[in-house]
Amino acid sequence: MHSSNTGGGTALMFGALLRHYRELAGLSQEALGVKIGFSKSQVAMVERGQRPPKGDFVPKADAALEANGGLIKAATQLQFSHLAAWFEPFAEEEAKCVARHEYESSTVPGLLQTEAHALALHRVACPPLDDDEIERLVAGRLARQTLLTRKPPVDISFILEISAITRPIGGRDVHRAQLQHLLEVSELRNVNIQVMSPHQEAHVGLNGPFVLLETDDRRRLAYLEVQGRNFVVSEQPQLGDLFATHGMLRTQAHGLEESRGLIKQMAEGL
Repeated sequence: MHSSNTGGGTALMFGALLRHYRELAGLSQEALGVKIGFSKSQVAMVERGQRPPKGDFVPKADAALEANGGLIKAATQLQFSHLAAWFEPFAEEEAKCVARHEYESSTVPGLLQTEAHALALHRVACPPLDDDEIERLVAGRLARQTLLTRKPPVDISFILEISAITRPIGGRDVHRAQLQHLLEVSELRNVNIQVMSPHQEAHVGLNGPFVLLETDDRRRLAYLEVQGRNFVVSEQPQLGDLFATHGMLRTQAHGLEESRGLIKQMAEGL
């Protein structure tokens, strides 16, 4: 499915209500924006459910559109996720899973990213994201990291290509802090981090990254994402093939201590 960023049902309902009052008032998005001190694009994104109304947006819009408190009342029921809408169903399963395993080839996985690293990644997105959207996505990414220390502990593992941890995203200081964070997370008893040897000529994961889940009711799922497109695999034989691939990758990557040593050596070299 194609990536989209909406805040879910309540955000869409609030946006529809805002548009209803605006059209009743005979105002364009741009005209409403001028009246309440927000841009046309900000009004449009709230109407589409893509951004929560910030600051005094709601009371000003309520007054300008003579909604008699209707928008203010509706805003009290507004729930807006920090996650992209297309990722929410998988994130719900992830939050209650008993096991999660990931192979990543190009970037540090979101569950392992520092805030500075995540900010740097989102700032180079194409098409560009505005500051509010970046703030929302980074907040969602950091919130998911509670999975690492959840009780009861989740069985979590990562297999990282060397290229995923050598690119100095955010600059030297951010990169060093990111590597140190990897070392800290690797000390958790429920988290295993392995690095694929750069001298491995070929391996079974060259078709691309993936995430595997075992849910709380013992179902198995896989998640794949590339260039803004993503899908969940729940059917055989593709699902079984991905779990088998992961098992083979663990045998082809460096061991845990060797991987830690490699990451530590990289951090000390910066």
